[in-house]
Amino acid sequence: MPEAVHGTAVVTGAAKGLGAAIARRLAARGLHVIAADVDAPGAAETAQAVGGAAHVLDVSDLAACRELAAATPDLAVWVNNAGLLATGPSWETGEALRRRLFDVNVHGVINGTTAALDRFRPAGRGHVVNIVSVAGLVPAPHETIYGATKHAALAFSVGTQLDLLVKREKGVRISALCPDGMWTPMLFERARDPDAWPSWSGGMMGPDRVADAAVALLDKPRMVRSVPRSRGAVVRLMAAAPDRFAFLMPLVVADAKRRQRRFAEREGL
Repeated sequence: MPEAVHGTAVVTGAAKGLGAAIARRLAARGLHVIAADVDAPGAAETAQAVGGAAHVLDVSDLAACRELAAATPDLAVWVNNAGLLATGPSWETGEALRRRLFDVNVHGVINGTTAALDRFRPAGRGHVVNIVSVAGLVPAPHETIYGATKHAALAFSVGTQLDLLVKREKGVRISALCPDGMWTPMLFERARDPDAWPSWSGGMMGPDRVADAAVALLDKPRMVRSVPRSRGAVVRLMAAAPDRFAFLMPLVVADAKRRQRRFAEREGL
């Protein structure tokens, strides 16, 4: 039987979507949940729903992340879920937006992990779950900058877990979860976005399936897990041999756009 996890869990980006779904599952396991988000009303709504606490947090602020961790003596789990998406070719993403994506998707993950480790390492236990994406496993054209941030987040997650193992700190775990396309507020306004087709290149899941996988990592820790698992295997092959798979891009794009169009029509969007 897996060891029960007790104490407090911080979930960033918890105002809605996947973050709220993860918060619900952690609360159902008996953890006290701090719903952290820049969206104060949304965080408060999630906190009320799970019997937890709300905290306004900009994950790009390391001092703020550390302050929250320091104020949580029984911290057991930290989920870095906050994220931003931008679509279009890399050269069309403006500098301000590009920097904001890196601030949230990369520095946010680094800041949250660093803050959590301040608590976990002295205690010899704790678990960080970083929500990445399959875009961290394979380049995603037309979501290129987003994919670049997710590659960085994945490298940081795995590298830091290996740092801990080298230091023989085996009680602290870091897991990266890489879900395929997911119907959450991040995509609500992009169902008709012609540049958002990579999000429809596989299957489109609801947040509950991904939230289940995220919480399951507490019982069976993995450095990297994709959802679904089969999708992770496929994109890893593509990433390993980009020249060989490049000739398939016209077919991949056409199929993804067809899936996106059908999804939008089915949902009445």
